[in-house]
Amino acid sequence: MPARGEWVWSLALPAAFILLWSTGFIGAKLGLPWIEPLTFLSIRMIIAGGLLGLVAVLTRAPWPADGRAIVHTAAAGLLVHAAYLGGVFWAIDRGQAAGVTAIIVALQPLLTATLAGPLLAERVSARQWLGLVLGFAGVSLVILGRLEGGAISIQTLTATLIALVGITLGTLYQKRFCPVTDLRSGGAIQYAASAIVLGSLAVVLEEQRIIWTGELVFALAWLVLVLSVGAIGLLFLLIRHGAASRVASFFYLAPPITVVTAWLLFDEILPPLALVGLAVVVIGVALVQRPSPVQSNRG
Repeated sequence: MPARGEWVWSLALPAAFILLWSTGFIGAKLGLPWIEPLTFLSIRMIIAGGLLGLVAVLTRAPWPADGRAIVHTAAAGLLVHAAYLGGVFWAIDRGQAAGVTAIIVALQPLLTATLAGPLLAERVSARQWLGLVLGFAGVSLVILGRLEGGAISIQTLTATLIALVGITLGTLYQKRFCPVTDLRSGGAIQYAASAIVLGSLAVVLEEQRIIWTGELVFALAWLVLVLSVGAIGLLFLLIRHGAASRVASFFYLAPPITVVTAWLLFDEILPPLALVGLAVVVIGVALVQRPSPVQSNRG
């Protein structure tokens, strides 16, 4: 029987992260019809940063000790929040199908595993490489089973690639340069930096069009509390306590769960191919997460 702490890190927290993270596209679908993407994200960052800043002050959380630590914290946040979310939301708002976007971004675990060796000195075994490839294949099956045309242009492809690079480098950067940063004060700094960048882009590129509806308010509240505070906090906890390549493999489970959630909430099509893909994804992630004999002996 695994120890209680081991069970939490190996099952409970990853499961919570996957369930929360997979609702991101649902929040975008509800909110984007009523607001421009960068304006939407700017407001989200301001609220999330203010909320975490207040929590950090009230709970007397430690803040980064010097300017270098603040810069590293802000840089990780810009990659994970501004680059990733900005690219994804902008591409979807410009007409690119969420399925196309999800397939491209699903390359993140493979790209993370490729870079984790030279950047973090992490070793990825042959079995884990097989799991990563199976995970991507499974995600592709899930998404390909329900693609709806989805125009793709040089602009939307570029934005999606920026998102892919942002989330990949952001997780690696967080692991390398912010291993002990407090999640409350660090999150406040990261969201503040992202709000400045995204807000500046929104002023230049958008008209700040907002139609306040119940759907927009709900989507904003959900994305702030569930995604920006809950899911991101769990992600950084998992990064702190696990290998970057193994943590990244959890992202494979988000698109299939998003498809199932969309089927339940919006009556979207759930073809048999998607169910096959979901099974393949689960197998792939299991191969990545299963500890090697060396790791097991060390434990």
